Amino acid sequence: MEQPEDRDPTPPGLRLVRDLINTLNVEAGTDALATADGLAAFAHDHGLTGLGLAKRDLPAIVGLREGLRAACLAHTGVRMPEETAAELAALLRRAPLTVAVDEEGTATLEPADVPPGAAAFTARIALAVATAAGDGTWTRLKVCEAHDCRWAYYDRSPAGRRRWCTMAVCGSRAKMRTYRARRSSGG
Repeated sequence: MEQPEDRDPTPPGLRLVRDLINTLNVEAGTDALATADGLAAFAHDHGLTGLGLAKRDLPAIVGLREGLRAACLAHTGVRMPEETAAELAALLRRAPLTVAVDEEGTATLEPADVPPGAAAFTARIALAVATAAGDGTWTRLKVCEAHDCRWAYYDRSPAGRRRWCTMAVCGSRAKMRTYRARRSSGG
């Protein structure tokens, strides 16, 4: 389901969020964040070295990932559980952002000085989410509705109403299940 960088419709800031969500492959049953080495590889691959990430940070980062998965699933119309929303909000509050103004008066949002580890990592994610929310692309980062998939993808459709990562696989499966259920019920 990965796309070559040059054909990837996901805005660069949201790629980090999407890739974090996709460290858990529901269909294959693999979790790239199951170990500290996996976390280190993810951080390295995304230019997040020097954050002081360690094994103790895994629970917070996995919690962040699952909260973001629920938030992106909510972008398809599936309501986010209140408890999950509260947990995600608590994680994001620990990673404050600040506004910096340069010599030309340009204001930018950036991670505030936070202790190394999960808070520093979460600050990078929070920056990506806040930036995407500001430019209107956040709600287009979605999670496939298929229970056996849950892959994060960027919805570039004109109406922004995609529900599955790919129509050819997950969408077709869902439509076939609906068709079979209708036929078996006599409708």
